[in-house]
Amino acid sequence: MKTILRHCFAKHCFAKHCFALSATVLICLAHGWADGAADFKARCASCHGSKGTGDTKLGQNLHVRDLGSADVQKQSDAELTGIIAKGKGTMPGYEDKLSGDQIRDVVKFIRALKK
Repeated sequence: MKTILRHCFAKHCFAKHCFALSATVLICLAHGWADGAADFKARCASCHGSKGTGDTKLGQNLHVRDLGSADVQKQSDAELTGIIAKGKGTMPGYEDKLSGDQIRDVVKFIRALKK
């Protein structure tokens, strides 16, 4: 480890890479993307796909909308929160499975999918 640190300091890259990594982690934490992404993957990706495009077999059969589309993105956070909590159509609600904070983090993740 000391050799790697010495090499990085010698190449003047340690501070730059450390800063970039720290900034990325802080942005993800501040926006709730990390937690929202994990909950999305666990609860939503089977239908909506990992990128929210609905490109899974199940998503295509259910005709789910692309979560990055203007149609979805124009909905308010309250509307998206309500859909996730209560469900809509064939989509089940998650208010008994996710906390309010987790649902808000999933909404933040959906906002990050905007095209």
